[in-house]
Amino acid sequence: MKANDRFNNQPPASGWENHATGCVASKDGTTIGYHQLGHGPALVLVHGAMESAQSHQELAQALASDFSVYVPDRRGRGHSGPHGEDYGLAKEVEDLDALLTETGARNIFGVSSGGLISLQAAASLPTIDRIALFEPPLSINGSAPTAWLRRYDQEMAKGKLASALVTGMKGAQMGPPIFNFVPRPLLQLLTRVAMAGEDRNARAGTVPMRALAPTLHYDGRVVLEMGGTLEGFSALRAEVLLLGGSRSPAYLKVALDALESVLPHVQRVELAGLNHGASGNRNRGGQPERVAQELRRFFSRPKRVARVCAPH
Repeated sequence: MKANDRFNNQPPASGWENHATGCVASKDGTTIGYHQLGHGPALVLVHGAMESAQSHQELAQALASDFSVYVPDRRGRGHSGPHGEDYGLAKEVEDLDALLTETGARNIFGVSSGGLISLQAAASLPTIDRIALFEPPLSINGSAPTAWLRRYDQEMAKGKLASALVTGMKGAQMGPPIFNFVPRPLLQLLTRVAMAGEDRNARAGTVPMRALAPTLHYDGRVVLEMGGTLEGFSALRAEVLLLGGSRSPAYLKVALDALESVLPHVQRVELAGLNHGASGNRNRGGQPERVAQELRRFFSRPKRVARVCAPH
């Protein structure tokens, strides 16, 4: 499968062995592991679906000269604990809150479903000053596709991982356009070959597709839970940068349009020629330095000064 379908999670050839790692305990006791690179103001990167911390290794490295970058594995991945039976959006926000408390970070970059989590965190945690969001799949009047989740769950329950991953990829419109013309059995075969290749070539710290496949269910739940919440962000105190690629699916642009219309302190940048995988490592179709450039500009600029009305 090609890199820009967001299902290639192998780390780049040059590892990130020479950096610190740590963990925090979330409110319910679940361990949340993270990687830390660089020096400067603290910035947390929150990955999206079918990803782990390693998916944004190159972006973290690109930002490390200007920031202390913290990249957690979200629940169910890598060095972090399981989702738990009572999983929901609130758990993800609690996990992020624990990391922000541990690191003193007040700035967040959230990707896709990680962007939804970051957005909800900014609405409920007063310590967050700025958030940058890359194409959060906020459903506007049902715009975000979720019907595929039922078939995906059924295929996962039967142990059909390749079929389930193809269902997720096609349902969320994450594959390259040519995949719309490729027979489903061939896509399943390509996925099985890709998983086998990962299994053979796995390096320390790799979180392969086989391990990530079950997590897609939980990201789908986050999308469902966030549906219909748009107006609740109209009073958001934090400054927001909305990022998107010109080649991304239309429903992600619908979400960005809607957020831009309601957020009080917002700016938006579209990255020409890029798609939903833009922030990821280069071997999966990303262009992390272009994304890093926008993040540096946003998180380094002087803070907005609130206007104070003089008494009459």
